Amino acid sequence: MTRTGRPRAPRTRRPRDHASSAAVLASLRQGLADDDPAGPLWRAAQAFRGVGFLYALGFLVAVDADLLHPKATWALFGVLTAANLAWTVGYLRGFARRGVWVASELVTSAAMMLSTSLVADAEWIAHNQTWPTTLWMASAVLSAALLGGARWGLAGAVVIGAANYFVKDEVILNFGRNATMILLAAAAVAVGLAATRARVTHDRLASAIGLAARSAEREHLAREVHDGVLQVLALIARRGCEIGGATEELAQLAAEQERSLRRLIASAPTDSAADAGSAERDLGAALRALADDRVHVSTPAEAVELCRATADEVLAAVHNILDNMARHAGPGARAHILLEDVGDEVVVSVRDDGTGIAPGRLREATDEGRMGVSHSIIGRIEDLGGSARLESEPGAGTEWELTVPARAEGAQTGRKAGSR
Repeated sequence: MTRTGRPRAPRTRRPRDHASSAAVLASLRQGLADDDPAGPLWRAAQAFRGVGFLYALGFLVAVDADLLHPKATWALFGVLTAANLAWTVGYLRGFARRGVWVASELVTSAAMMLSTSLVADAEWIAHNQTWPTTLWMASAVLSAALLGGARWGLAGAVVIGAANYFVKDEVILNFGRNATMILLAAAAVAVGLAATRARVTHDRLASAIGLAARSAEREHLAREVHDGVLQVLALIARRGCEIGGATEELAQLAAEQERSLRRLIASAPTDSAADAGSAERDLGAALRALADDRVHVSTPAEAVELCRATADEVLAAVHNILDNMARHAGPGARAHILLEDVGDEVVVSVRDDGTGIAPGRLREATDEGRMGVSHSIIGRIEDLGGSARLESEPGAGTEWELTVPARAEGAQTGRKAGSR
């Protein structure tokens, strides 16, 4: 109780120590966080480096009395230990996972192996490995493999193996007696492939997770659209047809928009991020995006992959064909697009049921300086090494057949689509 008779408020300890400890732990966890898919392999490589260091230390203690300059060897050992400590911290924290750091490790490791000729005599070298030991220097090979894959790892193995051969003053092809190069190369390939596979798998998993999230969001929006917009459009279309007169046109527009929305929410989402970074493009998916009330599209169930430049040129030609149909085929004309993958070639057929083209009309248009068909369609496909065939008769519609090689590398003349 206080002097005024009021109960004293209980005294609480300020959680300063606990808060500061939690902050320190959070900072450590953040520092150890590793976004690199090959992060566990980097940490395992540093554990291997520690084993190699202990082995090199024991080896140097054992051979100290047999060296020409043991004090110089221990000084070099100290320098190499400090450098390995820096590499260990850098690789664990992530900031050293760069080409410059790995190259410096390879150069330093090779130089330390070459220094064996300065601190030991020829007889000692002939019967022993280099003073830093091959096991310890193999860490440089693992670093190269983890950073750049199997090829970089093999290059690192060649550097370390060549330094070993130079010290020995001979290239030993009898791997039964000296298997240093074989072991280094095998370790480089194994670790390099594991690191590459880890990164590829991580990218695919991230892409799949993103696609799943977009699919879930798409389903949610589809339900909202179905319960709201589609119901309203269907009501407008039905009531407009019942009222008749001027509202019938409004009803037809509402019905068209309803069908378009239904196709949109029913179509499967695509991985646009992966597609943007790919050198190829699915022509079938791109053509299906052109479908509407007047355009029907049929494509194979499986993807029809083409070089991105080739697919873009074919799509541009199809756009020009559809534009010509909208302008000249008549108000009620409809088009049908058929995509066929016949192995070495890809065929796109575009047929409409419009008024057709009178004989000689295209030649007249060319003579008049109107190059839309000859440049935007025929020229574009021929630049790809393909062919464009046209069949049309008045009153019988028009049919285009565009054939391009399945492995075309894009337009050969480099003309832009908008310049035709």
